[in-house]
Amino acid sequence: MKKIVLLFVLSLFSFLGCKNQSEEKTEQKELPKIAIAGLGIESSTFSPAQTEEAAFHARIGDSIFGRYSFFDADSDIRKRAEWVPTLLGKSLPGGIVTREAYESMVEKTLKMLKENMPYDGLFFDIHGAMSVVGLEDAEGDLIKRIREVVGPDVLISTSMDLHGNVSERLAKHSDLITCYRMAPHEDALESKERSIRLLLERLENGKGKPAYKAWIPVPILLPGEKTSTRIEPGKSLYAKVPEVADQEGVIDAAIWIGYAWADEPRNHAVVMVTGDDKEKVTMGAEKLAKAFWDVRHEFEFVAPVGTLEESLKLALESDKKPYIISDMGDNPTAGGAGDVTWTLDKILQRPEFKSGDGPTLIYASIPGPELVEKALEVGVGGTITGKAGSAVDNRFAPPLELSGTIEAIQEGDRDAEVEVVVKVGSVHVIVTKKRKPYHHKSDFTNLGLKPTESDIIVVKIGYLVPELYDMRGDWIMALTPGGVDQDLERLGYQNIKRPMFPLDADMATPDLSARLIPASNE
Repeated sequence: MKKIVLLFVLSLFSFLGCKNQSEEKTEQKELPKIAIAGLGIESSTFSPAQTEEAAFHARIGDSIFGRYSFFDADSDIRKRAEWVPTLLGKSLPGGIVTREAYESMVEKTLKMLKENMPYDGLFFDIHGAMSVVGLEDAEGDLIKRIREVVGPDVLISTSMDLHGNVSERLAKHSDLITCYRMAPHEDALESKERSIRLLLERLENGKGKPAYKAWIPVPILLPGEKTSTRIEPGKSLYAKVPEVADQEGVIDAAIWIGYAWADEPRNHAVVMVTGDDKEKVTMGAEKLAKAFWDVRHEFEFVAPVGTLEESLKLALESDKKPYIISDMGDNPTAGGAGDVTWTLDKILQRPEFKSGDGPTLIYASIPGPELVEKALEVGVGGTITGKAGSAVDNRFAPPLELSGTIEAIQEGDRDAEVEVVVKVGSVHVIVTKKRKPYHHKSDFTNLGLKPTESDIIVVKIGYLVPELYDMRGDWIMALTPGGVDQDLERLGYQNIKRPMFPLDADMATPDLSARLIPASNE
């Protein structure tokens, strides 16, 4: 009898153990399966530069998680889904992407997506201003090709930069879509996390695709240097976004400024609102679009602007250190080639900087791979003569010959690869093997430079990113030539939709009524 009871108890435990394992497997199966993919770059079609695949530093598989702090192994986001990261490529802004580079990365992405199907959702992480040789709407093409693989029913959540462009095709194939609400983009990670959390919520609550997607093209095309959310009217305009987004029945709302330095029909501002309440979605979108249109004449440069000569005069007369001058026309953070020598040439011709004990100026930066190679042979402390710049964009000035003392050599930077500081008179020129934007105090101090003690710093940038902004004694944006020229009239658009403000300043009020975009599976 005891044996029978013992066998019964053992059988019961075995049954319960199998049941628990079965339940665990069921719970695991119930987790949504979500892929991650995307390509991000801001690429100027007005620059002669072209962007190759290597510039995207593509991450494959689990290495993608390293780009997002909210994807830590112990985070709730990581635990709420079975994640399938494929390919994520993010490049510094630059010139148009070669077709070969684009096709190579797309084919790799599609191959990995096919290998791990099916999916419940996909996080589509893009910038939104990628131009590709032979394509008019690169992100629209990319998401359409992804749809052809994963199917129309998969829930896609698209995260973008507010300087991206939202075509009707991108709007159709995206189910959820959002963008940053701050420029400079201090909320970039916050926006991406919002995109993912909304995706998870719609999968978990079973609501899936939003019932309504309102899309409104707004015929305004302005540079980021006039639309920062630090100041009015951008500050108040973007403050209206959460007022719409946080309503019951609305999933999210967003305003895209668009990208001014590419010449495609999709280059213009856009408002989108998604949700299940038709009236709130459409009225919210129309409210934001009208608010944008109403303040169009109020957008001005976010800082004082002037010619380079005017900028240098103010900087030399100022007692505020460092006086930062933005060399805007060749800004590599907006798509400039980064190697235009026009500004540096003008600086080095000035008599104030000829002597070693003149006003200290840091120039960041100019690519000069041949000079860098020579510097590696000569070493720190040696004198060097070599050419830098204008290998890509020589429309405004030829390559510049620099003669000076090597003050520092730094190897291993992800973007620059090698950085060399050459002192020419009282100017500290940062010469790089490959182009690099200088955003952080450490970018300078790692090279032995003392940015806060320098009289003047000239950076190839537009509006200052937060760290430079906080470091400035004073600041002016110089209207210099290059692939991201702030004088939009000079660019010579051929393909954008007209009329367009401010190119057609007296245009009539456009139709700003909401257009409902069909769901991806309709």
